[in-house]
Amino acid sequence: MSRIDLANLRASLEGAIPSEIATCDANGVPNVSVISDVHYVDAAHVAISYQFFSKTRANILANPRATVLLKHPSTCAQYRLHLRYLRTELEGPLFETMRAKLAGIASHEGMSGIFRLLGADIYHVEEAEIVRGDLLPLPPPHAPLLAALRQTLPRLRAARDLDSLVATLLSALRSEFRLAHVMLLMADAAADRLYTVASQGYDESGVGAEILPGQGVIGVAARERTPIRIAHATREYLYGRAIRDALRSSPMAARLETEIPLPGLPDSGSQIAVPILHGEELLGVIYAESPEAGRFGYDEEDALMILAAEVAPAMQALQGDAEESAPAIRAETATGSGAPLIVRHYPADDSVFVDDEYVIKGVAGAILWFLLSEHARSGRVEFSNKELRLAPQIRLPEFSENLEARLILLRRRLAERNQHLALDKAGRGRFRLNLGRPVQLIEAEG
Repeated sequence: MSRIDLANLRASLEGAIPSEIATCDANGVPNVSVISDVHYVDAAHVAISYQFFSKTRANILANPRATVLLKHPSTCAQYRLHLRYLRTELEGPLFETMRAKLAGIASHEGMSGIFRLLGADIYHVEEAEIVRGDLLPLPPPHAPLLAALRQTLPRLRAARDLDSLVATLLSALRSEFRLAHVMLLMADAAADRLYTVASQGYDESGVGAEILPGQGVIGVAARERTPIRIAHATREYLYGRAIRDALRSSPMAARLETEIPLPGLPDSGSQIAVPILHGEELLGVIYAESPEAGRFGYDEEDALMILAAEVAPAMQALQGDAEESAPAIRAETATGSGAPLIVRHYPADDSVFVDDEYVIKGVAGAILWFLLSEHARSGRVEFSNKELRLAPQIRLPEFSENLEARLILLRRRLAERNQHLALDKAGRGRFRLNLGRPVQLIEAEG
């Protein structure tokens, strides 16, 4: 037998094939059990899921040494780990990552009601060795990830505003990383939630849809500041009615008709969410899913985390985008003809309806109402980011305002929902309000 670096065994730690663990009690009596999850922590440590107080658990507490037999899911190679128990973690990023992974395994095995993570047992790997070498060749990778990063990172660095950064990111995820179903969400620290800025691969974009921290793969990745990856579909982490119920019961929930459905695959086989972090500050989350089970492995996780680390400082820098000093334009001819658009604003949550169809709420809704109100008052059609920041009616959060992200959200939402009302870029830090029909503004009660 020959030794091997633990980092080279990560594919065998995915849980696709159950592992066996051998332990002994205080008197040296052995026991062998099947375990569902061995998780790679770092080059010297693994974690094993603790689901119930079994003979294995009792033995470990009495005699903290174990041997684990791993199997590679593609090549059928076998490896042996010699472990020493250190501690059990009952919460935190590692615990949440393992809980999500275990939920996927349990759902795949039809054991959702039985497999429930109680703790993550941390072990030091004293030795890793090959028991039997590869018998089958590795399958080809889904995408050449190093080449994808090499092609993508210079394009991200060349972005001159947040809009182009978002467009470049989504384009690269599709063309270079070969991810067909992707969402980008931004953090709203003041409201304690995330909102969808862009997506691709879905029938409905879901732009403006919201996620609460801790809700599903995206919410857990955001709350714990750690990547969450599920190799098999699990009802616990699928998005749908549960999101609507959570938002409706939250203290800041608005009327049900102002909820935008989050897009998602009805037959999602695997999911991955990686946080976009600038230091300790959460800026957003990149989320991808696939109908294929096991689509996302450690290599995809590593590559997307590198990508997110490159996106974060660019996002932070472009949020304070400099503005041109050109004066605001006054124009009486900007409004088209025809029957007026009835625009109704509800100040309680700044939700805006156009011809009785919900468009947007929150800060983005306040921005839209401010623009329409200022146009009705003065005839102006061109505005600057700076004046939005200074407008007290909009009530931007003092910290982490994400104004540019909210403008991207508003522009995309208007493009989807109303052909007579649009926002167009008019230079750096400036934009133009385009109205295809006259507008009648109504300030609603409640």
